Formats: sequence, C-alpha cells, structure tokens
Amino acid sequence: MTPGDATPVVVRAPVTGYRDDTFDSALTGGAGELELADGRRLLMHAARWQHGDAGDQGLLERCRGATIDLGCGPGRLVEALRARGVPALGVDLSRHAVARCRGRGVPVIQRDVFAGLPGEGRWQHVLLADGNIGIGGDPVRLLRRANALLDTGGSVVVEAEGPRTGLWRGGARLRDEQHAIGPWFPWALVGMDAIAAVGRLAGLTVVGTARHRLGRYFAHLERG
Repeated sequence: MTPGDATPVVVRAPVTGYRDDTFDSALTGGAGELELADGRRLLMHAARWQHGDAGDQGLLERCRGATIDLGCGPGRLVEALRARGVPALGVDLSRHAVARCRGRGVPVIQRDVFAGLPGEGRWQHVLLADGNIGIGGDPVRLLRRANALLDTGGSVVVEAEGPRTGLWRGGARLRDEQHAIGPWFPWALVGMDAIAAVGRLAGLTVVGTARHRLGRYFAHLERG
C-alpha cells in the first residue's frame, strides 16, 4: 500500500479468535514474540506492560479527563492516570491481567472491548496503547467502537507502529524462542503512515502526532 492509504495487506491464517488466556503467556514472560502470519516476529514488551517507560508520558499527557484504557493489561497506565487525579478504568479480556490490576488497586473490568462497557458515550478519552489498535484485526471497526464510547469533544489516543508500516491485517500468535504458544488470533498493525486514513474511515481526524526517542509513536484523534 502507499502512505496514507487504508487498503490493508491481508495475510490469511487459521484464525480461531480470542480466549481469556490468549495473552497470559506474554504477561507472565513465557512468550516474548508475536508471530505474524506473513512470517514476521515482533518483540513484545512484557516488562513495559507492567512497569512502563519514559515513553508513557506521550500517552498520559493527552488524557486529561475521564479515560477508558482498552486492553489495559496489568494496568500501569490506569494507575498512572489515577495518580494524576484523572478518573480512569481499564478493560481487558485476560483474567490474569485483571488479577494484576486488582492486585495494584486499579479499577478494571474483564470484558471484550466490543461488548457493552460502562459509561458508553461519556468518556473524554479512549486509550489504545502498546499496539492495542490491533485488537480484533480490524482497526477501522475498533476505532468506530472507540468513537462510540466518546463524549462530545472527546478523543482517542493511539500508539501506532512506525512510518512505512502501512496497514496490515492477518493472523498472529504468541511464541517463545522455539515454539508457538496458543492458536492464531486476528491482529492488525497500523503505521503512522496509515493512521490518518484509518481514522477517517472511523469518523476521526488526526489532530496531533508524536515520536518518543525510545521509538514509540503516538497519534491523537478527534471526531471530524
């Protein structure tokens, strides 16, 4: 695809969907890579999911009102927002992630992000960090879902892939260094060169972007 195009590169795999333990092996350190159906392997950042890094500021500073974090994992961003006095709620399908959140006192619900959620249409910000724009394998559908959660004047804060990534959709599964762990599930990658086009299809406009020196990329989208 060309930069700015929302036409995906789609790679088929025997996708089975998500389970409530799909990402548990990554959260516990058993799986360190995400294998894509086209053969690529991407490093996962389990330590960052738990503890964060300096790049988190690029997400947190854009969330100044009530925020819902979709795919919150162990809840570090919800915890950080609440420490700043920002009301926040985590959502994750993983029982292990939800237990981690509750262990650190983070408000969370265990639910599919496409199911009914608290505060529909009243959130000021929806957060999609750590590659969670890939959830469900259809970023346009996911951003439309995020849009539906927003109050008037709200925004979606997305962590995207770097330039020249484009839009990729297909199957993915977790791996350690030698073996696949678990079944294929639907996933997507959205690069900074594709986020504007994907956003437009979901009724959202990119109003700001940023790159952190650690190699993390962020986009801020509002209704447009």
